[in-house]
Amino acid sequence: MSAEPMPRMFARRDALRLAAGALVGPLLVGPGYADALKAGGPTRIASLDYGLASTLLSLGLTPVAIAARDDWDKWVVEPPLPAGIADLGASWEINFEVLTSLKPDLILTTPYNAALTPRLEAVAPTLSLGVYTADGGDVLPKAVAATRGLAEGVGRVAEGEALIARTEAFFDACRARLARVAPPPLALINFLDARHARIYTAPGLYHNVLERLGLTNAWAKPGNFWGFETIGIERLAEIGDERARLIAFEPVPADVLPKLALSPLWQALPLARPGHFSVLPGSLMFGMLNDAVRFARILTDHLEQTA
Repeated sequence: MSAEPMPRMFARRDALRLAAGALVGPLLVGPGYADALKAGGPTRIASLDYGLASTLLSLGLTPVAIAARDDWDKWVVEPPLPAGIADLGASWEINFEVLTSLKPDLILTTPYNAALTPRLEAVAPTLSLGVYTADGGDVLPKAVAATRGLAEGVGRVAEGEALIARTEAFFDACRARLARVAPPPLALINFLDARHARIYTAPGLYHNVLERLGLTNAWAKPGNFWGFETIGIERLAEIGDERARLIAFEPVPADVLPKLALSPLWQALPLARPGHFSVLPGSLMFGMLNDAVRFARILTDHLEQTA
Protein backbone atom coordinates (compact mmCIF):
# COMPACT_ATOMS: atom_id res chain seq x y z
CA MET A 1 0.00 0.00 0.00
CA SER A 2 1.09 3.55 -0.49
CA ALA A 3 1.42 6.37 1.99
CA GLU A 4 -2.34 6.79 1.71
CA PRO A 5 -4.65 4.92 4.09
CA MET A 6 -5.39 1.32 3.12
CA PRO A 7 -7.06 1.67 -0.29
CA ARG A 8 -10.81 1.46 -0.67
CA MET A 9 -11.96 -1.76 -2.32
CA PHE A 10 -14.43 0.26 -4.31
CA ALA A 11 -14.76 3.94 -5.18
CA ARG A 12 -15.42 6.13 -2.18
CA ARG A 13 -16.06 3.14 0.03
CA ASP A 14 -14.08 1.66 2.89
CA ALA A 15 -14.87 -2.00 2.22
CA LEU A 16 -11.23 -2.93 1.60
CA ARG A 17 -10.28 -2.12 5.16
CA LEU A 18 -11.85 -5.40 6.19
CA ALA A 19 -9.84 -7.42 3.74
CA ALA A 20 -6.16 -6.63 3.31
CA GLY A 21 -4.04 -9.77 3.69
CA ALA A 22 -1.42 -10.78 6.14
CA LEU A 23 2.15 -9.77 6.77
CA VAL A 24 5.67 -10.72 6.49
CA GLY A 25 8.80 -10.34 8.54
CA PRO A 26 9.06 -11.01 12.27
CA LEU A 27 5.94 -12.28 13.98
CA LEU A 28 4.46 -9.70 16.32
CA VAL A 29 2.86 -11.43 19.26
CA GLY A 30 1.15 -10.25 22.40
CA PRO A 31 1.37 -11.42 26.01
CA GLY A 32 0.21 -14.96 26.69
CA TYR A 33 0.85 -16.22 23.16
CA ALA A 34 3.66 -18.58 24.13
CA ASP A 35 1.51 -20.13 26.85
CA ALA A 36 -1.30 -20.77 24.39
CA LEU A 37 1.09 -22.45 21.97
CA LYS A 38 2.59 -24.63 24.70
CA ALA A 39 -0.88 -25.75 25.69
CA GLY A 40 -1.29 -27.49 22.32
CA GLY A 41 -1.93 -24.55 20.06
CA PRO A 42 -4.78 -22.06 19.97
CA THR A 43 -8.18 -23.38 18.90
CA ARG A 44 -10.53 -20.44 19.48
CA ILE A 45 -9.11 -18.00 16.97
CA ALA A 46 -10.58 -14.68 15.84
CA SER A 47 -9.31 -13.01 12.67
CA LEU A 48 -9.51 -9.35 11.68
CA ASP A 49 -8.24 -10.14 8.18
CA TYR A 50 -9.70 -12.08 5.26
CA GLY A 51 -6.37 -13.40 3.99
CA LEU A 52 -5.44 -14.76 7.40
CA ALA A 53 -8.89 -16.26 7.96
CA SER A 54 -8.83 -17.96 4.55
CA THR A 55 -5.38 -19.38 5.22
CA LEU A 56 -6.48 -20.55 8.67
CA LEU A 57 -9.31 -22.54 7.05
CA SER A 58 -6.81 -24.19 4.72
CA LEU A 59 -4.73 -25.17 7.73
CA GLY A 60 -7.73 -27.07 9.09
CA LEU A 61 -8.82 -24.53 11.70
CA THR A 62 -12.15 -22.70 11.66
CA PRO A 63 -12.10 -19.26 13.28
CA VAL A 64 -14.71 -18.49 15.90
CA ALA A 65 -15.11 -15.00 14.46
CA ILE A 66 -13.94 -12.81 11.61
CA ALA A 67 -14.27 -9.17 10.66
CA ALA A 68 -16.88 -8.32 8.02
CA ARG A 69 -18.23 -11.84 7.76
CA ASP A 70 -21.23 -10.79 5.66
CA ASP A 71 -19.01 -9.61 2.77
CA TRP A 72 -16.97 -12.81 2.55
CA ASP A 73 -18.97 -14.19 -0.38
CA LYS A 74 -18.58 -10.91 -2.22
CA TRP A 75 -14.81 -10.55 -2.03
CA VAL A 76 -13.28 -13.89 -1.02
CA VAL A 77 -15.73 -16.62 -2.12
CA GLU A 78 -13.25 -19.46 -1.68
CA PRO A 79 -12.88 -21.31 0.57
CA PRO A 80 -16.55 -21.24 1.60
CA LEU A 81 -17.08 -19.79 5.05
CA PRO A 82 -18.48 -22.39 7.48
CA ALA A 83 -21.68 -21.61 9.32
CA GLY A 84 -21.57 -20.40 12.89
CA ILE A 85 -18.66 -17.97 12.62
CA ALA A 86 -19.42 -14.74 14.46
CA ASP A 87 -19.22 -11.33 12.80
CA LEU A 88 -16.95 -8.81 14.51
CA GLY A 89 -17.98 -5.89 12.30
CA ALA A 90 -15.53 -3.77 10.36
CA SER A 91 -11.89 -4.62 11.06
CA TRP A 92 -10.95 -1.06 12.03
CA GLU A 93 -13.78 -0.68 14.56
CA ILE A 94 -14.62 -4.19 15.69
CA ASN A 95 -17.31 -5.08 18.20
CA PHE A 96 -15.26 -5.72 21.34
CA GLU A 97 -18.31 -6.88 23.25
CA VAL A 98 -18.79 -9.75 20.80
CA LEU A 99 -15.06 -10.48 20.70
CA THR A 100 -14.78 -10.66 24.48
CA SER A 101 -17.85 -12.88 24.80
CA LEU A 102 -16.29 -15.46 22.47
CA LYS A 103 -13.27 -15.92 24.77
CA PRO A 104 -10.70 -16.39 21.97
CA ASP A 105 -7.29 -17.80 22.79
CA LEU A 106 -5.69 -16.02 19.82
CA ILE A 107 -6.53 -12.96 17.71
CA LEU A 108 -5.05 -12.64 14.20
CA THR A 109 -4.42 -9.10 13.07
CA THR A 110 -2.19 -7.05 10.77
CA PRO A 111 0.03 -3.98 11.18
CA TYR A 112 -2.76 -1.95 9.60
CA ASN A 113 -4.77 -2.44 12.78
CA ALA A 114 -1.88 -1.68 15.11
CA ALA A 115 -3.88 1.06 16.83
CA LEU A 116 -6.22 -1.64 18.16
CA THR A 117 -3.44 -3.83 19.53
CA PRO A 118 -3.57 -2.68 23.20
CA ARG A 119 -7.32 -3.33 23.36
CA LEU A 120 -6.97 -6.65 21.54
CA GLU A 121 -4.24 -7.81 23.91
CA ALA A 122 -6.55 -7.12 26.83
CA VAL A 123 -8.88 -9.77 25.39
CA ALA A 124 -6.43 -12.46 24.20
CA PRO A 125 -2.92 -13.03 22.83
CA THR A 126 -2.46 -11.51 19.38
CA LEU A 127 -0.50 -12.61 16.34
CA SER A 128 0.17 -9.87 13.79
CA LEU A 129 1.30 -10.74 10.27
CA GLY A 130 1.64 -8.55 7.16
CA VAL A 131 2.03 -8.87 3.38
CA TYR A 132 0.94 -5.44 2.19
CA THR A 133 3.46 -3.23 3.93
CA ALA A 134 5.24 0.01 3.10
CA ASP A 135 8.63 -1.69 2.72
CA GLY A 136 7.40 -2.80 -0.69
CA GLY A 137 8.54 -5.90 -2.54
CA ASP A 138 6.63 -8.57 -4.43
CA VAL A 139 3.47 -9.68 -2.67
CA LEU A 140 3.39 -13.38 -3.60
CA PRO A 141 6.64 -14.32 -1.82
CA LYS A 142 5.44 -12.34 1.18
CA ALA A 143 2.19 -14.30 1.15
CA VAL A 144 4.18 -17.55 1.17
CA ALA A 145 6.27 -16.31 4.10
CA ALA A 146 3.16 -15.16 5.97
CA THR A 147 1.55 -18.56 5.43
CA ARG A 148 4.56 -20.17 7.05
CA GLY A 149 4.40 -17.68 9.90
CA LEU A 150 0.73 -18.35 10.53
CA ALA A 151 1.17 -22.11 10.30
CA GLU A 152 3.97 -21.98 12.85
CA GLY A 153 1.95 -19.66 15.04
CA VAL A 154 -1.01 -22.02 15.28
CA GLY A 155 0.97 -25.25 15.43
CA ARG A 156 0.11 -26.41 11.89
CA VAL A 157 3.53 -26.36 10.21
CA ALA A 158 2.99 -29.50 8.10
CA GLU A 159 -0.38 -28.21 6.91
CA GLY A 160 1.20 -24.89 5.97
CA GLU A 161 3.90 -26.56 3.88
CA ALA A 162 1.25 -28.71 2.19
CA LEU A 163 -0.76 -25.59 1.30
CA ILE A 164 2.32 -23.93 -0.21
CA ALA A 165 3.20 -27.10 -2.15
CA ARG A 166 -0.36 -27.40 -3.54
CA THR A 167 -0.26 -23.76 -4.59
CA GLU A 168 3.04 -24.10 -6.42
CA ALA A 169 1.90 -27.29 -8.15
CA PHE A 170 -1.30 -25.59 -9.28
CA PHE A 171 0.65 -22.65 -10.67
CA ASP A 172 2.90 -25.06 -12.56
CA ALA A 173 -0.13 -26.80 -14.06
CA CYS A 174 -1.71 -23.50 -15.11
CA ARG A 175 1.55 -22.31 -16.63
CA ALA A 176 1.79 -25.49 -18.73
CA ARG A 177 -1.81 -25.11 -19.92
CA LEU A 178 -1.27 -21.47 -20.89
CA ALA A 179 1.98 -22.17 -22.71
CA ARG A 180 -0.07 -24.16 -25.21
CA VAL A 181 -2.35 -21.20 -26.06
CA ALA A 182 0.17 -18.32 -25.89
CA PRO A 183 -2.16 -15.61 -24.52
CA PRO A 184 -1.57 -11.92 -25.33
CA PRO A 185 -0.61 -9.29 -22.73
CA LEU A 186 -3.38 -8.63 -20.21
CA ALA A 187 -4.56 -5.49 -18.44
CA LEU A 188 -6.43 -6.22 -15.20
CA ILE A 189 -8.85 -3.75 -13.62
CA ASN A 190 -11.67 -3.15 -11.20
CA PHE A 191 -14.07 -0.42 -12.26
CA LEU A 192 -14.60 2.25 -9.62
CA ASP A 193 -17.18 4.03 -11.78
CA ALA A 194 -17.72 4.62 -15.49
CA ARG A 195 -14.73 6.95 -15.71
CA HIS A 196 -12.19 5.46 -13.31
CA ALA A 197 -10.60 2.11 -12.63
CA ARG A 198 -8.02 0.48 -10.45
CA ILE A 199 -5.43 -1.20 -12.67
CA TYR A 200 -3.25 -3.93 -11.18
CA THR A 201 0.50 -3.97 -11.58
CA ALA A 202 3.79 -4.61 -9.77
CA PRO A 203 4.37 -5.49 -6.99
CA GLY A 204 0.85 -6.79 -6.34
CA LEU A 205 -0.66 -10.25 -6.07
CA TYR A 206 -2.36 -10.22 -9.49
CA HIS A 207 0.86 -9.08 -11.19
CA ASN A 208 2.96 -11.67 -9.40
CA VAL A 209 0.58 -14.45 -10.39
CA LEU A 210 0.66 -13.30 -14.02
CA GLU A 211 4.45 -13.59 -13.98
CA ARG A 212 4.31 -16.96 -12.22
CA LEU A 213 2.00 -18.25 -14.98
CA GLY A 214 4.27 -16.98 -17.76
CA LEU A 215 1.93 -14.14 -18.75
CA THR A 216 2.64 -10.49 -19.50
CA ASN A 217 1.02 -7.56 -17.75
CA ALA A 218 0.07 -5.01 -20.42
CA TRP A 219 0.33 -2.22 -17.81
CA ALA A 220 4.07 -1.97 -17.29
CA LYS A 221 4.06 1.00 -14.92
CA PRO A 222 4.65 0.12 -11.25
CA GLY A 223 1.94 0.84 -8.71
CA ASN A 224 1.83 1.41 -4.97
CA PHE A 225 2.78 -1.35 -2.56
CA TRP A 226 -0.74 -2.77 -2.73
CA GLY A 227 -0.01 -3.34 -6.42
CA PHE A 228 -2.37 -0.99 -8.22
CA GLU A 229 -2.75 2.46 -9.74
CA THR A 230 -6.01 4.40 -9.97
CA ILE A 231 -6.50 5.78 -13.48
CA GLY A 232 -9.05 7.46 -15.70
CA ILE A 233 -10.22 4.98 -18.30
CA GLU A 234 -8.83 7.19 -21.06
CA ARG A 235 -5.37 6.14 -19.91
CA LEU A 236 -6.04 2.62 -21.16
CA ALA A 237 -5.15 4.09 -24.56
CA GLU A 238 -1.54 4.17 -23.30
CA ILE A 239 -1.42 0.40 -23.79
CA GLY A 240 0.04 0.26 -27.26
CA ASP A 241 0.06 -3.47 -27.93
CA GLU A 242 -2.74 -4.23 -30.39
CA ARG A 243 -2.96 -7.80 -29.12
CA ALA A 244 -3.64 -6.79 -25.51
CA ARG A 245 -6.84 -7.78 -23.75
CA LEU A 246 -8.62 -5.99 -20.95
CA ILE A 247 -10.12 -8.02 -18.11
CA ALA A 248 -12.37 -6.43 -15.49
CA PHE A 249 -13.25 -8.31 -12.34
CA GLU A 250 -16.53 -8.43 -10.51
CA PRO A 251 -18.17 -6.80 -8.70
CA VAL A 252 -18.80 -4.09 -11.29
CA PRO A 253 -21.02 -1.18 -10.15
CA ALA A 254 -24.45 -1.65 -11.71
CA ASP A 255 -24.37 1.52 -13.79
CA VAL A 256 -20.89 1.11 -15.28
CA LEU A 257 -21.45 -1.18 -18.26
CA PRO A 258 -24.63 0.63 -19.44
CA LYS A 259 -22.78 3.96 -19.28
CA LEU A 260 -19.77 2.57 -21.11
CA ALA A 261 -22.01 1.29 -23.88
CA LEU A 262 -23.01 4.92 -24.54
CA SER A 263 -19.55 6.42 -24.04
CA PRO A 264 -17.67 7.64 -27.16
CA LEU A 265 -14.49 7.64 -25.06
CA TRP A 266 -14.90 3.97 -24.19
CA GLN A 267 -15.90 2.98 -27.72
CA ALA A 268 -12.74 4.62 -29.08
CA LEU A 269 -10.43 2.52 -26.92
CA PRO A 270 -8.73 -0.38 -28.73
CA LEU A 271 -9.22 -2.52 -25.61
CA ALA A 272 -13.00 -2.07 -25.87
CA ARG A 273 -13.14 -3.84 -29.24
CA PRO A 274 -15.08 -7.12 -29.44
CA GLY A 275 -12.88 -9.97 -28.30
CA HIS A 276 -10.58 -7.67 -26.35
CA PHE A 277 -12.69 -7.02 -23.24
CA SER A 278 -14.09 -9.48 -20.68
CA VAL A 279 -15.63 -9.37 -17.22
CA LEU A 280 -14.68 -12.29 -14.95
CA PRO A 281 -15.63 -13.39 -11.44
CA GLY A 282 -13.53 -11.67 -8.83
CA SER A 283 -10.95 -12.92 -6.39
CA LEU A 284 -9.50 -11.01 -3.47
CA MET A 285 -6.80 -8.83 -5.02
CA PHE A 286 -5.32 -8.03 -1.61
CA GLY A 287 -5.34 -11.58 -0.27
CA MET A 288 -3.00 -14.53 0.15
CA LEU A 289 -2.45 -17.96 -1.42
CA ASN A 290 -6.06 -19.11 -1.68
CA ASP A 291 -6.88 -15.89 -3.49
CA ALA A 292 -3.90 -16.30 -5.81
CA VAL A 293 -5.07 -19.81 -6.70
CA ARG A 294 -8.65 -18.68 -7.37
CA PHE A 295 -7.36 -15.88 -9.59
CA ALA A 296 -5.06 -18.25 -11.48
CA ARG A 297 -7.84 -20.77 -12.06
CA ILE A 298 -10.40 -18.23 -13.27
CA LEU A 299 -7.86 -16.60 -15.57
CA THR A 300 -6.45 -19.84 -16.97
CA ASP A 301 -9.90 -21.28 -17.70
CA HIS A 302 -10.93 -18.06 -19.46
CA LEU A 303 -7.78 -17.81 -21.58
CA GLU A 304 -8.08 -21.43 -22.69
CA GLN A 305 -11.73 -21.01 -23.60
CA THR A 306 -11.08 -17.85 -25.61
CA ALA A 307 -7.84 -18.89 -27.30
